[in-house]
Amino acid sequence: MNEILNKFSQIGIIPVIKLDDAKDAVPLAKALIDGGLPVAEVTFRTAAAKESIKKMTEAFPEMLVGAGTVLTTEQVDAAIEAGAKFIVSPGLNPKIVKYCQEKGIVITPGCSSPTDIEVALELGLEVVKFFPAEASGGIAKIKAMAAPYTGVKFMPTGGVNAKNLNDYLGFNKVIACGGSYMVSDALVKEGKFDEIERLTREAVATMLAFDLKHIGINSDSACEAEKTARLFETMFNFTTKVGEKSSFAGTQIEIMNTQGRGKKGHIAISTNSVERAMYHLGLRGVEFDMDTLKIKDGKAQFVYLKEEFLGFAVHLTVK
Repeated sequence: MNEILNKFSQIGIIPVIKLDDAKDAVPLAKALIDGGLPVAEVTFRTAAAKESIKKMTEAFPEMLVGAGTVLTTEQVDAAIEAGAKFIVSPGLNPKIVKYCQEKGIVITPGCSSPTDIEVALELGLEVVKFFPAEASGGIAKIKAMAAPYTGVKFMPTGGVNAKNLNDYLGFNKVIACGGSYMVSDALVKEGKFDEIERLTREAVATMLAFDLKHIGINSDSACEAEKTARLFETMFNFTTKVGEKSSFAGTQIEIMNTQGRGKKGHIAISTNSVERAMYHLGLRGVEFDMDTLKIKDGKAQFVYLKEEFLGFAVHLTVK
């Protein structure tokens, strides 16, 4: 995929923004960045769109800012002039798509039917916006259309919220979701940027869904590991499961057969997406031991953090 579309996939959520006054652009952009989503689709539904994009890109050049609801070639030109890095349209207009392609700017047009997708394929597109997502049949419709069109990926927008976000992102043909629930008109107009930051942070947490999977404890031998696991079984009724590398007591205590990674052991954290988790934790300054990265079917499954915590190594694993 294109570099920007790959970035969409890593970020996972694309905030869709309508700004009536460009003065709100910079504080809103800061709230999104601080909340963990350094990206914005600024819709051309108001006269403030071009100036808002310009202010965002000048204040935060590292932010991925694009233009949405683009309906004309004039709006494409205005968006590019303002610094937009991508274009999103509600429908599939071949004229607009070709114009963007000539300009060398990524466009994700709206599609909601097999006919739309076939036109998109004819235009050489590999990612389309599925809009309006919920009104058009939701994730069930996407899965049905993805079956015959195996090379197409989707960015559902319209009706996406905290409750259904992971229903969409859990399907491997969905690269990201567009959403406005964390940046509602009311919050922007009232200047509640702290609340927008909180909702943005909450959206990222919902998407990643970190959970403690298990704690691993180092031991000196397989015999000691099994003996310890059976002690947990005797005391707490945690079923012992003996494996090649370790013994488990229940599902959340693993006793290693050797002195494994980490001075004392390791902590396993599960997440919906190791790739997205790596991106978002990277924004927080976390570094990873890339030599431990395990990939299956093109998707990251497992990786260790470089840092240890009180003698415990930490690794991510996919749910």
